[in-house]
Amino acid sequence: MERISITFNIKYVLSFAQNYKWLDHGFCFNAKTGRIIKQTTCGGSIGYVINGKFHSLTYLRKYLVRPDKIKYPF
Repeated sequence: MERISITFNIKYVLSFAQNYKWLDHGFCFNAKTGRIIKQTTCGGSIGYVINGKFHSLTYLRKYLVRPDKIKYPF
């Protein structure tokens, strides 16, 4: 059995949902489930579904913070 390892560089973390992280390539990543979150549109607004609720990019930009200490789930 072969093992593949992928390394992500985290650029930003959401302050109200710590498991959602933005990578330096612009992708939103859920560290709890290990999935990349797709960017969606809802009513003409571009954003992401965070914890089952849609949030626009203008709303999310207010809550992006740089990670000081990163807690890994493993």
